[in-house]
Amino acid sequence: MRFHFAARDHVEMDWEPDLYMIRVDGHLGATTLSAFPRMTSQLKGTHTVLTGSLDQSALYGVIAEMEALGLVLLEVRQMEPHGQSPESGDTRSP
Repeated sequence: MRFHFAARDHVEMDWEPDLYMIRVDGHLGATTLSAFPRMTSQLKGTHTVLTGSLDQSALYGVIAEMEALGLVLLEVRQMEPHGQSPESGDTRSP
């Protein structure tokens, strides 16, 4: 018996960097933060928030590094560029 995967819609990869916010549990020290040189860090309560402009492969690299370091990943969010709303690219009329 053969199995066939359903055809996926063609998706264009966006290789341009996007701004990401990544929240991890705990306060990361200088040694751990040095593993993420392209990210800026900020303490928010009991969490550390890393922010930076990453393309998709760099984002997966950061997540893999976090896993290798045993960090608890709480949130990954793609941020909107300043001055752009989610609806700004919508050209459909109501």
